[in-house]
Amino acid sequence: MFESHPIPPGSSRSDASMLDSGFEKRPVYLTLSERLRHFTWAWYTLTMSAGGLALLLGSQPNTFPGLQEIGLAVYLINLLLFAVVCSAMAARFVLHGGMLDSLRHEREGIFFPTFWLSIATIISGLYRYFGADAAPPFWIALEVLFWIYCACTLVAAVVQYSFLFGGPHSYRLQTAMPGWILPAFPVMLSGTIASVIAEQQPARSALPIIVAGTTFQGLGFSISFMMYAHYIGRLMESGLPCREHRPGMFIAVGPPAFTALALVGMAQSLPRDFQLVGDEDALLDGRVLQLLAIAVGVFLWAVSLWFFCIAAIAVLRSPPTAFHLSWWAMVFPNTGFTLATISLGNAMSSAGVRGVGSAMSVAIVGMFLFVFVSHVRAVVRKDIMYPGKDEDVLD
Repeated sequence: MFESHPIPPGSSRSDASMLDSGFEKRPVYLTLSERLRHFTWAWYTLTMSAGGLALLLGSQPNTFPGLQEIGLAVYLINLLLFAVVCSAMAARFVLHGGMLDSLRHEREGIFFPTFWLSIATIISGLYRYFGADAAPPFWIALEVLFWIYCACTLVAAVVQYSFLFGGPHSYRLQTAMPGWILPAFPVMLSGTIASVIAEQQPARSALPIIVAGTTFQGLGFSISFMMYAHYIGRLMESGLPCREHRPGMFIAVGPPAFTALALVGMAQSLPRDFQLVGDEDALLDGRVLQLLAIAVGVFLWAVSLWFFCIAAIAVLRSPPTAFHLSWWAMVFPNTGFTLATISLGNAMSSAGVRGVGSAMSVAIVGMFLFVFVSHVRAVVRKDIMYPGKDEDVLD
């Protein structure tokens, strides 16, 4: 049984989560409005993961009848989830205010970029599921969305890091985590979007998109690489994070994996016009760029593999005991790792590498279902969307 009276907004963490009754501590009943107070930006980790899964299902090298339809269904369900999450976030701010406070929060604000990561998967999925027989206006719309995304994510990365560098919060190096990469993650995925949509764009649009994608992919990966220095330094000096935060270690898998995916994809998407105009060596130049992208992609794939193994061993040694939205880090970055594997297999025409990519895809689907069920159960059991248990508090 639950107590029927709500918790005052200023209640302490222990008071908010439990009520003493003799020797028992029982969860306090909260109205939906009060629970929405704790609906945080980290919920977009759900939609970015579902969008990434849809993109992965639509990119399989080894397919079977109905797989594209399953992928399309996941993509459409993700659009519905995205609308629900956006509506819930809007309801939170309408009912309780504090939007700017949430963006400036030391912990919750770090998750704001997951909104843009969800947008990136939606844009990429538009091409994957609706671009096969699309008319020219569709390609123009994708081009416009790409440039708007680049501009917004660049501004977001500059503004958020400027606040982190000059704001009131102090992020000690002894607590460095891959989550510090998140503000640079969305602008980095400009390259991933470019690698997807440039394939069918006319040369007039494809070349600027690929150049911009390479530019912003390089920016995001360079920022990530600098953050890696602090993260690895922290691991050497202070050891592994506590067990509840270890799923977030998988975030480090993402930047090199998505960079490998973007470079290989953009090199493969170079328009034919690029290879035919100019001097007699133009065709050779295009092939050299493709080979260079594959070589760099393999190099970065190995970096992702190393980060994946480190994170997997850490989580298996000491699994988390309570669900947190950071568990979705076990899905989305690893989806990029799997997509990079498939892209490299296609570029090298290797059936073995493509088979590994398909096996990894099965594992990603299984992990997605596990985390999704855990997510739903956590909401029902009041393990999240509850005072003191979400990213709007420090732990």
